[in-house]
Amino acid sequence: MSGPILAGMSGPGPAVASVQNIKLEGAGGQFRTRVLTPEGTPKAIIVYFHGGGWVLGDIDLQYDHLGRQLANMTQSTVVLVNYRKAPEHPFPTAIEDGYVGLTWTDEHAAELAPEGAPLIVAGDSAGGNISAVMTLWARDKQGPKIDYQVLVYPVTDCDLNTASYLAPENQLLLSRDTMVWFWDHYIPDEQARENPDASPLRAASHAGLPPALVYVAECDPLHDEGVAYAKALEAAGVPVALEEAKGQMHAYFQMAKILPGYDEGVQLVAEHINEFIASFGEEG
Repeated sequence: MSGPILAGMSGPGPAVASVQNIKLEGAGGQFRTRVLTPEGTPKAIIVYFHGGGWVLGDIDLQYDHLGRQLANMTQSTVVLVNYRKAPEHPFPTAIEDGYVGLTWTDEHAAELAPEGAPLIVAGDSAGGNISAVMTLWARDKQGPKIDYQVLVYPVTDCDLNTASYLAPENQLLLSRDTMVWFWDHYIPDEQARENPDASPLRAASHAGLPPALVYVAECDPLHDEGVAYAKALEAAGVPVALEEAKGQMHAYFQMAKILPGYDEGVQLVAEHINEFIASFGEEG
């Protein structure tokens, strides 16, 4: 969840070497994308999809700060994709725009980082959902080659009756009722939500997907489906690191000015990305 209610909770982000705003063409319309380049030579490219239940969220109000921090902390070029939102643009617009953003990044990789730099997809909440779907699409469409995925409290399934969904103590900033509202805007047809393009946990196979960091929040309705997705990846032979933000609620990852867990969370994500980049370089 994110939107006007959370605007201003991140504050201005740190300076980066360059900021480029572009417009990309999706099916039936355009959407904005922002490229944040760090000082020095970029070591990787991170395509980041923001949260907001496919309805809310914006790369200006909530995610520019995070993008800048990730760029500097990982010395990577960060591409923020401002995919179009429901209900005006329901499923599958968000994932179609996401794939346009991903393929644009891959096609311009030589301008964004040195040849051979790893391509990483990352996102939180609905953005984690889009990131997971991007790995399935890239695998099944034979490209682009995604080297690593970072899923922060991702939406991976349409089951609203898991233990973490029903737990009274988890009905905080994001509640079960709020997720019902998001799903109703994104995909009104409940049966259609079972499509793996909406619920990637239901994919026929998770084999051949890139190594993953799955980072869940302890006090979050989405906790259990994030854990389930990590287990599904692991069962399919995908290297997975599953981390849990103890005591944190949904959306803490974007609230830099008011939740101390933000700093710890971004640091953990950056450390995992940096470890992957280092190992990727060793593998050549």
